Amino acid sequence: MSPLFLIAAGLAALAAGWVLLRQLGPRGRIGRILAATPVVPVEEAVRLAESGAQRYVAVGGRIDSDAEFFDENDRPLVLRRSRLALRTGRRSAWTVVADVRDVVPFSVAGGLSAISVDEMALDVGLVVVARESEGMAGEIADRVPEGTPPATPARLRVELLSTVDHALALGVPSTDPVRGPILRAGLGRPLILTTMEPADAMRVLAEGHRGTTRAAAALLAAGVAGVGAGLAWALIGGLR
Repeated sequence: MSPLFLIAAGLAALAAGWVLLRQLGPRGRIGRILAATPVVPVEEAVRLAESGAQRYVAVGGRIDSDAEFFDENDRPLVLRRSRLALRTGRRSAWTVVADVRDVVPFSVAGGLSAISVDEMALDVGLVVVARESEGMAGEIADRVPEGTPPATPARLRVELLSTVDHALALGVPSTDPVRGPILRAGLGRPLILTTMEPADAMRVLAEGHRGTTRAAAALLAAGVAGVGAGLAWALIGGLR
């Protein structure tokens, strides 16, 4: 065995791990961005917005809004997204048949500074603890497409964002003529917002793909170890 073999094997493991991560699709990409994006104070994000510098950063702070609305449980919300999905076969995927979004302008505040969030751009990048309920289409006949068999499995998924939440928002700081400093999607990356710790958010994003994520993590770790060991071996050999 030679150092070149270890390095080559390590690179192959890294490539295989990367391919597995790519198979997770958009949610896997969100997780990778969460793990790699630097967190800056809100004041720094505002400075970047005002300077015109194009950087993709993360900022943490409390959710703030002058236009929050209250739900049936008197929670002060800035966003509520309800998605109704049906499954037409035992092995078929869930198909969304209704997607209702209520949202108002809001910002992320930290210290004496705040930066708005382009709330209309939040889609797959919204990572919060969702509330789910399952049943049969016949139980909500007025909410499913006409002709849906009553025994069709139905699932309602509700995502909420409240002014009592603290959040981590990721995007490119820019300026809006009306709202001032604002975080938007940019530099080829989506706008992301989570009310969870990054590690917890990544576990939620990997839901349903635990085997893939474990295999990818093992391959990436082995790849790093192999490349590192090969380089160290070559360096030590070169010093002799």
